Amino acid sequence: MDNLTHSLVGALIGQMGLKRKTGLAMPTLIIAANIPDIDAVTTLLGGQQHLALRRGLTHGPIAMLLLPLILWGIMLWFDRWQTQRGKRPEKRFTVHKGWLLILAYIGCFSHPLFDWFNSYGIRFLEPFSSRWFYGDTLFIIDIWLWAALIAGVWISRRREHQDANWRAPALVSFTAICAYILANGLITNRAEQLTAEAVRQKHDIVPTLVVANPVPLFFWKREMLWRDDQYYGQGSYTAFDDVHIDDSVRAHYMGAADKRSFADNVTEQSPLLFWSRMPVAQIVSEGDRKVLKVSDQRFVDPMVGDRFSASFPIGDESQ
Repeated sequence: MDNLTHSLVGALIGQMGLKRKTGLAMPTLIIAANIPDIDAVTTLLGGQQHLALRRGLTHGPIAMLLLPLILWGIMLWFDRWQTQRGKRPEKRFTVHKGWLLILAYIGCFSHPLFDWFNSYGIRFLEPFSSRWFYGDTLFIIDIWLWAALIAGVWISRRREHQDANWRAPALVSFTAICAYILANGLITNRAEQLTAEAVRQKHDIVPTLVVANPVPLFFWKREMLWRDDQYYGQGSYTAFDDVHIDDSVRAHYMGAADKRSFADNVTEQSPLLFWSRMPVAQIVSEGDRKVLKVSDQRFVDPMVGDRFSASFPIGDESQ
């Protein structure tokens, strides 16, 4: 998810009452909820190398063990540094080492969980396994989630200043968010089941993979993507209507035989192919030459497609 969502999740956890457990609780929760995204520096490498590096090592089990410990040490040092300089706020609670470490772990663990909810993918087990996991539940930027998180944090803080029951709004917001995520998960599951059956009936194809891709704003809708070993297609699903499968069926040219024929041009070590969940290939003309354009079926929208596609020169044999 986006970093605003991660930050708000950390803040909401604090407003549920945990921020009173120790000094520096809120900054620790918010920073911890974002710290796995330190891998964002890989975007500075240029090209598409970051596709193979993001949501991997810093989201895996070793990072989940070490990153909270590192943050914990930094926050303890910061508290001592402020104390020695006479800059420590008088109203700050005493730092409880045990609780501060627990909150660092809670905030950090929330990050891969929320990243898993979308269809971009996350490698929970890196470096022990490079397998990608997908939740296909929420769009990567979900304004309804924003609204619930912001309302919970804002109302809670407002009631806190009024000496009212300030934990209740945060708990209500947390409950609503859990219900919202569960409902979206059920929508996705239903959409995938109906799409698999509809493709079989309409095209006489049994899909090997069906993905219900969440769409922005309209959480009750899904962009339906399907494929087998040779062909792929798409459709749409609305929770209040039904699934609709497009008439067109295309060859994705990413079967075993095609991969062998493209071996001299595109290797499995390509960052794009390593990251891609639903790769498709086309031979297209670029100027006076033909190239193999590889993209991902999930991200073909012209607004973002160039970020998730790559062109490779091809030899005469492939042409």
